[in-house]
Amino acid sequence: MSWYARTKCHILHLMEARARWKADMEHFKAGRRAARRNGTAVDERHPGPPPTGFSLLPWLLLGLGSFSNLLQGTAPNPWIGGLGLLVFNSLYIYVTFRSFDREKRRARDTRVALLLMGVLTTGLAAGYGGNWLMFFPLLGLATGATLRGPWLGRAGIALAVYAAAVAAVREGWSSAANIGYATFLSCMVTAAILGLSEAVRELRAAREELARRAVEKERMRFSRDLHDLLGHTLSVIVVKSEAARRLAPRDMDAALAQIGDIESVGRQALTEIREAVTGYREGSLATELTRARSALSAASIEPVVSQSGAPLAPPAEALLGWVVREAVTNVVRHSDATRCEITVDSAAEQVRLTVADNGTGRAVARRHEGIGGTGLTGLTERLAAAGGSLDAGPSPRGGFRVTATLPLEPADPEESATERTSEHGEAAGENGADRGDGAIGGTGGTAAGEKAGGTGSSAKVGAEAAP
Repeated sequence: MSWYARTKCHILHLMEARARWKADMEHFKAGRRAARRNGTAVDERHPGPPPTGFSLLPWLLLGLGSFSNLLQGTAPNPWIGGLGLLVFNSLYIYVTFRSFDREKRRARDTRVALLLMGVLTTGLAAGYGGNWLMFFPLLGLATGATLRGPWLGRAGIALAVYAAAVAAVREGWSSAANIGYATFLSCMVTAAILGLSEAVRELRAAREELARRAVEKERMRFSRDLHDLLGHTLSVIVVKSEAARRLAPRDMDAALAQIGDIESVGRQALTEIREAVTGYREGSLATELTRARSALSAASIEPVVSQSGAPLAPPAEALLGWVVREAVTNVVRHSDATRCEITVDSAAEQVRLTVADNGTGRAVARRHEGIGGTGLTGLTERLAAAGGSLDAGPSPRGGFRVTATLPLEPADPEESATERTSEHGEAAGENGADRGDGAIGGTGGTAAGEKAGGTGSSAKVGAEAAP
């Protein structure tokens, strides 16, 4: 790409940046007017102009004295001085415009151009003196704009001492202090202002990125909760609806019990969705195990649940409750199993949850196109965030198995026992006969009696015999 094309692209880029700044300014002014009109707080975060080298161009006015000398003819060899002035201004513009881009600022071309500026400044100041010594503060300004980092202080002091030495040789010690001080001040102040401006821009960008990630995280949390809640609930409703349809011609009471369970599940789903929307929902392992027994029994799958070991902390119970919900939902929907074993084993350092069935062993899709963070994938991410892991796949004994491991956190035994008692009571109350929903064992007995090929009376016996 030729220099003309590069210059044209750079100018177009600056014009686009300025157009974006104007649009941001219009949006800022409109928001401020609306806030004042509505009596709300005014957003004082002014977007500010785009950072470009134009902000450093006015300092070239320091070279008007040397330009005046050329026009008045007081400078010897005016053609050499004019050429030097033109080259210096060109290098100054090149360096300052590149100093606003971090990669270009650290590039070799920028450092070489800055070094050429130093050589040219030395030659002009030593050859002409007087007003031409003001090129040293301009050199310090370009140095401060380019060299931002741990070496800036040393570079600024060295440049100021060098400028003072050249001024002392050319004009004497009377102007050496002024030139050295001006060079050091222009270097350090420029670096401080541009560094602070860049830090503010980076902080603003980081704040916007954090806000975007917070929104994305909340959206992901809600999508996971909605998937896990509705997937399990709708599966249970479908299973119980099918059971009610099959039982209706033979035993209306048993069918009404299934319909009562559907109502109970639906009401509970509404409550859980409200809690998920507000972000206050926390799962419970004991409650999910009780619901798993009910769902598996209604689907004519024999549930075998065993739990051993120390009590778990509430966060661990919440995570394992999600695993039980998702795994049991997959068993009911995809496995074609007749038996499902749920084992919770709390060891010294970790807790292991296993959900295994004797079905076809067909793997469940981990991720659908365009949808992320749901199902087993979402559970894997949740457990990984807590230091755990999830393994799902066909079992060597046949069927499908989901194994979740989680680091064990100590919990208060008395508090855990109280919570477990309360959770079991709530789960039993949700499915209790006093609400007309039918007991959990009753739904399991009804489904078991129907699967055994019995009549409506045998289903009643199964319901009455269930614990």
